[in-house]
Amino acid sequence: MTPQDAAKKAAAEAACAHVRDDTIVGLGTGSTADFAVRHLGERVRQGLRIRGVPTSLKTERLAREVGIPLVDLNEVESIDVTIDGADEVDPQLDLIKGLGGALLREKIVASLTKRQIIVVDPSKIVPKLGTKAPLPVEVLPFGYKVVERRLLRDGFHPALRSKNGEPVLTDNQNFVLDVLFPEGISDARALERTLNTIPGVVENGLFLGMTWRVVVGEADGKVREIAK
Repeated sequence: MTPQDAAKKAAAEAACAHVRDDTIVGLGTGSTADFAVRHLGERVRQGLRIRGVPTSLKTERLAREVGIPLVDLNEVESIDVTIDGADEVDPQLDLIKGLGGALLREKIVASLTKRQIIVVDPSKIVPKLGTKAPLPVEVLPFGYKVVERRLLRDGFHPALRSKNGEPVLTDNQNFVLDVLFPEGISDARALERTLNTIPGVVENGLFLGMTWRVVVGEADGKVREIAK
């Protein structure tokens, strides 16, 4: 296991300590969240009683593999706790998420969550959002060029996410524009409002004011928790 994976595992397993019996748990997407799903699976086999709401098809497959009972999101009114990763975390515990392509489902789950716990290694802690990671913007394939041109006109730097020359599809069969901010994002809330007014934008990867706690793992297994 690499030092970074050891840090991710430490953070994920520490976050799982906040999960109690008879709760509904949001199951995040990504390499760090995978450690949490696997650990929760171990606890389920030991008797933990939970129902999980996966944030992606990939996570759904993993949850079924490790034996976590699942419930359809449409059947719940709220989620007790969600454990998910992030691509960036700023000092206000605001996030950029979505490099794994699950930002729409992740945000829907987060919006219903009472306590969202974000698990990361130290590389994801930044002084300002946009410092390291691009901002994913999920867009409809129909007219995605319209969105791209609008972003360019507004001074942004979007790039269509692709693999082997073809656009990458999300679980919702949409495209993703990754938007770069060479100097970071100066006003994330204003940017979010702007993006949400562009026809064709389905969702953006800014998760603002949605985090209850951040658990940061270190390669030596130590963890620290950051709360507002």
